[in-house]
Parts: sequence; structure tokens; C-alpha cells
Amino acid sequence: MSTEPETTEDAEPGTPTGGAETEATEEDAAASGEVPEAEATEGEAPAAEGAEGDPAASGEVSAAEAELRAQRAERERIEQRKAEKKTPIEAGTALSGKAADLLAAVRAVESGEKPVATVFEDPEPAPRRSAPEPVRGPQPVAAEAVAASTAPTPSAVQAVRQVLGAGGAPEALAPQVAAALGEGADELLRADPWQLLRVAGVRPEQADGFARALLGAECGPDDERRGRAVTVWLLEQAALAGHTALEMPALLAALAQRGVPDPDSAVQDAIAEGDALVSQDALEDTGAAPARTEGEGTEEDEERPVRVLVGLERYALAEESLADGLARLVNSVPKQDGSAEDWERVAAAAQGSTGELLRAVAAHGLVLHTGGEASLTEPAALLTAAHTLGLRGWAATHGPIGRTRFAALLHRSETRSSTPSTDTRSPGAHSPVATVAGLLSGAEGPGRDADGALDLDLLVVLDAPQLDVETAALLTESLPDGARLVLAGDPGVLWSVGPGRVFADLLAARICPEVASRQPDPGPLGELVSGIGIGELNQVEAPGKEVVIVPVRDAGEAVHRTVQLVVDSVPRAIGVPAEETQVITPGHGGAVGTRALNAALKERLNPGPGRFGGFDPGDRIVYSPVPGRALPGRVVKADAEGLHVSCEGEDVVVPKEWVEQSVRHGWALTAHQAVGSRWPAVVVVLPGDAAQALSRPWVYTAFGRADRHLSVVHGVEQALARAVAEVPAKPRTTRLPVLLAPQISG
Repeated sequence: MSTEPETTEDAEPGTPTGGAETEATEEDAAASGEVPEAEATEGEAPAAEGAEGDPAASGEVSAAEAELRAQRAERERIEQRKAEKKTPIEAGTALSGKAADLLAAVRAVESGEKPVATVFEDPEPAPRRSAPEPVRGPQPVAAEAVAASTAPTPSAVQAVRQVLGAGGAPEALAPQVAAALGEGADELLRADPWQLLRVAGVRPEQADGFARALLGAECGPDDERRGRAVTVWLLEQAALAGHTALEMPALLAALAQRGVPDPDSAVQDAIAEGDALVSQDALEDTGAAPARTEGEGTEEDEERPVRVLVGLERYALAEESLADGLARLVNSVPKQDGSAEDWERVAAAAQGSTGELLRAVAAHGLVLHTGGEASLTEPAALLTAAHTLGLRGWAATHGPIGRTRFAALLHRSETRSSTPSTDTRSPGAHSPVATVAGLLSGAEGPGRDADGALDLDLLVVLDAPQLDVETAALLTESLPDGARLVLAGDPGVLWSVGPGRVFADLLAARICPEVASRQPDPGPLGELVSGIGIGELNQVEAPGKEVVIVPVRDAGEAVHRTVQLVVDSVPRAIGVPAEETQVITPGHGGAVGTRALNAALKERLNPGPGRFGGFDPGDRIVYSPVPGRALPGRVVKADAEGLHVSCEGEDVVVPKEWVEQSVRHGWALTAHQAVGSRWPAVVVVLPGDAAQALSRPWVYTAFGRADRHLSVVHGVEQALARAVAEVPAKPRTTRLPVLLAPQISG
């Protein structure tokens, strides 16, 4: 690979402006070795200021609103089934002192300017991500839908505003507090001021100040209300870090660090109030057990070591629901939709691991498929074969770019197939590829049958490592009896933004067939990324400048070189225009974060006054309809209805009250925002202060987004090679394998 590329010569010098100013680095508390923004807020949008009304109030219900309402209805249906089995902040007033500090803290966390501070040290937590909605999961499912689609009434907001003012907190937080606490929020806040911790960005010490102002002498560190609220806050931080639960010792230690005098009582209070659930999981034996004498079996069984876990109720229930759904798929017999001879015929016609995938799907309800970008031809061949056998097969991706790419791949596969299809779709029907969010909401996909299940026989979920426990639970609950589920993805990429590590847990559990693709990604880029996946940063031959290294000395030079590459060098030397080149950097903040790079790139590529929330027609953006989803697009226009954007051909109107909360510029993204998408050319920026942010999954993900050309703006020296060789994904505490084990027959 070249280190002094021709692609960077003779470019116009440009000084980055507007966003490249000095900012605090965001690399502490990185549980996966990344800056908090790289995982904690990747895919998120900044917080709104002044968003007090319903986003649909100014016009018709938007597509995002329809999606959220549909997800809420789906969650209600699932909760009913479980019951049957069991018995934007308003801008305005100038503030000072503690109130100003509190408001600044909330906005800083929500907008991605500052990470949530470190809470746990062993294991080190995954990067935290802020979200504009309180009490939410980092993925767009269920609970966020309820919060985002139900705006508090003006009277409720006003009542909360009065309580906040009495406690010295910024009254601008009133809409968010009212949304977090629901009906009677003002009364609840007066009775328990520490409920202010339900608002994203509020820290225990800030809630303590608010409580002292309201309660006076009644306020103390031993107040049971404080202990319970801090317990819930810590569990929420753990969920944002990717854990579905915390081990009891870690939780008790964190409570002690937060000044809770009696951590045990605080945890018990949270459990008694239904805020948290506790579980005991037996630990696996690590060595040979001593010989037992007669009559000792019962006592030894009782003394078998266990780990006690505590988690938020919503994630505990989601993980249990997911385990139930997966066990149902594994233990059931797939629908007899074709004879064994028919399946064997199409499998024999395929080659290599494609045939293995077809045979596995023919006989099992749940199958895992692993591989890189080239391996996507195998799920495409599977769907093509399924359609020839008359199955109602669909694929789901995590983003619109992935959906478009796989739809094109599936079309080529069906064109090459010489076997007549018995697919019942009409000739003019759309390709059977949807996004996961669109499939669950009903905005895309086959729709649902009379029982509320998805009207399909086979579902292939691509980018499976991005599934968090809530989304995965919704998918499995939505599958009809006898359906087949294939989870396909690259196990080397970053895990989900939300809690859990579903795909990795299933690979480790070995409860179903796993088919590893034998199709390597081609060319120098494929060789480079494959090496990273096994911990080796190899120097590859790139005669066509497929890989270029651009050394830089400092942040200013990194921004300058990045702009130069996108605007001039890559279009001229590689032939990829600027609009098809994507910049990826570790975090949103800092001197070389997404905000600084986007400001510099906008100045060169689409300068303008930014009259509508900083945006102009033609700006590249990333739109987040709900926390955790990142939809790349472009600004079309702005009018009284809001900001009109186009995301992969879909027109969306973002109400003006929600622009600041849900839209960012998108010339530069973080790695988590880029997962599931690929571009002809990618520029990965590694400034010197990002050394602690790097890990093997981050580098693998970022480098793997390039189709034809990869430029690396390199300022971390040997830290890159060390990260690839020595920094794997940080562990996450989950219960899925333990929950699955007793439910799998055989």
C-alpha cells in the first residue's frame, strides 16, 4: 500500500473552519476501546432545544411517526401474549449557576459533545450513547416509540416547569421531564426529586442539588428515594454500555462510589418497586469436580456457585422473550413447503458453502450464516431458491443503503437462475427486501396475517451483529409457527448500539447449524480487511491505489488532508466523485470529530448560510427518526412544514421542532453509523488523540466500508497495529446463553 500517494498531491490547500475548534477528547469510558461517541452516540441525533410540541402537529403524520405508532402497537401485542403465558428542550431564558450547569450537561450529553462518564471499571463499560428521549433503549423499538409519539400536554409541561423553577433546575427541561415521568410528573417530581435522573444527561450530583433545593433539611444521602433512583440510573448507564444486566458486586460497588450508604437496601428497594429484576445464573464448572460420597449430591447441588445479576425490567423481559422465540424456532419442525428431494436438487445445483446453507435451511428453523461482503451472494441464492420452491421469502437489512445493495444482488441472482419460480408475487412487485424497522412497523415487507405474525415462510436478517435484544425479540415474536429464520452477518464488525450481543451469543451457544462462507472478499481491500479480522495489519500490494495511507502530524493537518482527499484527490486519481466518498472517524466531538469534519467539508462542497437549522439544500445529512437509527440522505428544501430530506429515494419531512434533534450533517460519520452500508470510496480518519479509541472491531468495521478505494489519514503511529493485534471487543454481560440452554431439546 502506498504511503505517499499521488492522490494527495497538487490539491488546493484549505484551512478547515467552523467546527474544528478545540474540544475535549471523548475517549474515556470506552468499553470497546473506542471514544464514547463512537459507540455511545453513533447513529444518534443531537438534542432539540425548544421542541415542545408534537412533531406531527404542523401537518400530516410523518412516515417516522407512523413507524413509531406501528411499533407501539406491536409491543402491546407482544406484552399481551406474554401476559397470557404467565399469570426536545425549549430554548429561551438565560441561566446561571447550577441551573446553567445542569442544562449544559443535559444538552452536552444529548448532542454528543460530551460522553457519559465512566460508571463501571470491571469490566470497563462499552461507550455510552446519549439519546434525546429518557428511559429508552439505544435501538428504535417499542418503548422509544411510545415516548416519541406521545407528547406531553402544555398544561403538564407548565406544571413541571414550576417545580423545576422551585428547585433551581432549568425550566427548559420541562418538556423532557414531563415526557419521561408521564401523567402527574409535577407531583411525582415534588414527592421524589431524584426522578430527575430519568432525563438523559442529568447526573446524580445534579439531581442531589435539585433535591436539596426542594426538600431542604429532609434531604440526605441516606434517603431511600435517592438510593433507588441512583440504582436505576446505574442500570440505565450499563444498558447504554451494551449490558443487559449487571453482576450484583459490580452494581453494589458502583452505588458505593456514588455515595449510597446502604447499597444492598437500595438494590432491594429498586427490585421491590419493579424498576429492576434480579436473577441467579449457575456458573459453569471450570474443572473436575471432586468425587461425591453417598448422600452428598443434594448438598453439592445446593452449593453450586451462582452469579446474581440485576437488570432493568424492559431488557430482562426482552431477553427472556428472545430466548423463548429462538427456542421455539430451534425445537420446531419447519413448514413442509417442499419435498426433501426438491431442496436437495437446488442445493446440489449450488456450489460450496451455498449448498451447505440450503441444506441447513431445509431442515432447521434457525440457521446462522457468517462471512464478509462477498458472502452476501449466498443469502441471495438462498432466497432465489426459496422462491423457486414457492416459499414466501424476505430479507431484512439495518439500513436503506444495505437494502438497495442487497436488492440489486438478489435481482442478479434471480436473473441467473434458470429454474422456473413459483413465487406468488406479481411481476411488478417490489423486491422482497426491507429494513428491519420497516418490517416491524409494517411500512415495508409482506405485512401480517390474521394472527399478527409476519406473512412469510423464510426471513433472512442481514447485518445480524447489529441486532440488540429488543429488536431481536420483536423479530422472533413476529415469526409464524413453522417459519425459518436465517441470521447472517460478519462476526468481526462492531456489535449493536443497543444492549446485548445476540449474534455473538448464538454463535457461542452452538444451538443451531452455523454455515461459514468460503467466499473471501476479493482484491487488496479484501486481503487487508481479512487480515484485520484475525488480528493482523498486513501491508498489501495495491497497484490500482485501492489502499492509500496519508500520514499526518496533528489535528489541523488531518482535517486539511481529509478535505483534500474528498474534494480533489480521490475524484481526480480514483474517479470516485465526492458525493460517493464517505468519511469515517472515531467520534462526533474533538478537533477531528464528525462535527469538525462536516463543517470543513460543507464549506468546500456546499457552502451556504444554513438558514434552516444550519442546513441548506444539497447538504449531505444523516437522519435519525428514533435513537439508534442512522439514515444517510440529502436535504431537498425547507419550508413551513419542515426540512425536506431524501433518504435513498424516500422523501421525508422533518418538522422544524425536531430538526436539531434528529438531523446531522453526513459527509463524515462514525463507524457505528456506517455499519451495514458501503461506498465506492471511504476515507478513514485516525487523529492522534484517537489512539485509545481504536479496537480490532472498530478498524475492521471502518476499513470494510470501502468497495473500490480506502484512504487512511493516519496520525496514530503504532497504535493502529496494536489495536488490531491486541484490542478485541470488550465483553458485555448478557443472559441469553443461560436462558437458552434449558429450552433446547437434545
